[in-house]
Order: sequence, then C-alpha cells, then structure tokens
Amino acid sequence: MPHFQQKTITKYSSRSEEEKTDCVAVEAPLEIRLGFGPETEREQKSISVTMRTPGNDEELALGFLITEGIIGTPDDLISIKHCGEVNEEEENNIIRAELSSSVKIDWSKLDRHFYTSSSCGVCGKSSIEAVKSNCLTRVSSTVKASASTILQLAEQLNDSQRVFNLTGGIHASALFNSQGKILMIKEDVGRHNALDKIIGASGLDNNLPLHQNILLLSGRISFELVQKSAVAGIPIIAAFGAPSSLAIELAEEINISLVGFLKKDKFNVYSGKDRIQ
Repeated sequence: MPHFQQKTITKYSSRSEEEKTDCVAVEAPLEIRLGFGPETEREQKSISVTMRTPGNDEELALGFLITEGIIGTPDDLISIKHCGEVNEEEENNIIRAELSSSVKIDWSKLDRHFYTSSSCGVCGKSSIEAVKSNCLTRVSSTVKASASTILQLAEQLNDSQRVFNLTGGIHASALFNSQGKILMIKEDVGRHNALDKIIGASGLDNNLPLHQNILLLSGRISFELVQKSAVAGIPIIAAFGAPSSLAIELAEEINISLVGFLKKDKFNVYSGKDRIQ
C-alpha cells in the first residue's frame, strides 16, 4: 500500500480559486493478531487495531508488542507477518505475530488497546494507571551529547522526511548515534506508531536496548512516548515541540533526558541536563 495518495482539491486565496492535485498521507487500519499456546493447541486473538500509515507494519507490530510489555524480546516470536488468507479489503491490513509456546501473556495489559486512533495513545485515568503499572526500570546509560550535536539533529530530520515533505501531514521519529549521525527514520500519521516502528526495526536487527542513542521526535513529547522510549532503553529524547508535565515527571523518575523546542540555534532541557555537555 502507498504512503500517500493524490487528491484533487480546490485552492482558494483572496484573489483566486483553482483546482489542483495535492498529496495526502494515507491513514488505514492495521489489526494485530497473536498466535499463542502449546504447539498442539494454537489459538488466535485480535489484540489491537491501530490507525497507521502503511509500511513497516511488521516493525510497528513488534514495537507495539515490546513497548506494551506483551513480549520481553524479539526472541519470544516465531514469526511476524501479514495474514495471507484474508479478503481483498483486509489484505495488507492484518498482521499476525506468532509467539513461542513458552510465552505467557498478561491479557490485562491489552484492555486499553483494542482500538487506538492515530492521534491518541493513552486516554483516561485507568489507561494511565495501566501504563504506569508497566513501568519501568531506570534507564542506565553513560552516553552524553554535546549541545552542538543536539542542534544539528533538526536539519537532518527535515531533510529526511520524504512523506512529510510531500504531504505536510505526518509525524516522524528518527534515531541517531551519540555523535549525531542519523541511523533510521520512520514516518506515520500516529506519533506513537512512528516510534514503535523505530523500536520494532531495532528489535528485528537485534539492536535493543538503545542505550547509546538519541531519539528525535517531529512533534511534542507525550507521556506515552517517554514510556515507550524507556522500554527501549533510550537515554535522550529531543523534539521540535514541548513535553507535557507527565512526560517530564516520568523522564525524571526513570533517568531520561528531555530536550524540547529544538530549533537550529536553541533548545530547552527539561530533565537530565547532566547528559547534555
């Protein structure tokens, strides 16, 4: 499935009206199913439907399973792939993660996630308590980054946002090493999906935890993005936007450095300033 579509729009200004073609980001549902149980009695259960931009679906699903605490490591998987025997409408929109027979599932961790919109991760008091119960050991990392390294991240992300540059309507997460070299970028209509794709791709490459890396977000820093980063062991999160109060509190609690309002010549540090040299 494509990342974007072309649509005919009418463009108005104070002096004119014209029809033209515009690119818009694709938003489509992805259902995540688990295969589980003893080898002789395998079962299947649908655990989540998330609105996402198609592409990197296996990475998105794996990142989701890891950051939600459903599995501990990618080694808990036998396979993860699109379901083959589905109707045309469902094609490319269902992923099945086949778990090892030894994996024990805590179904209570999935209660809040049967449906997730592209814009919303955690919603409601019970959801926040569910996430906090999944948290979290302190991030242990000796990595540090210079202010000049942090300042150069934004330009690299802007240059690499292919779908955003076409549509203007998509989020991005990018992973850097401690010297500021970009290693990976993922885009999605959901900010939490873009991060899950980063974490899932790192898991498939056997690169977890990400103790020596810097994460850059194209938008704001929410509580759930800090939580997901902590599961992956990410010590420094930078973003173009602002962190929420709950995101700062969690980052302070689990030893993550937060950098917000990143521009080409300035930024704010909200927690963990000792890592920024």
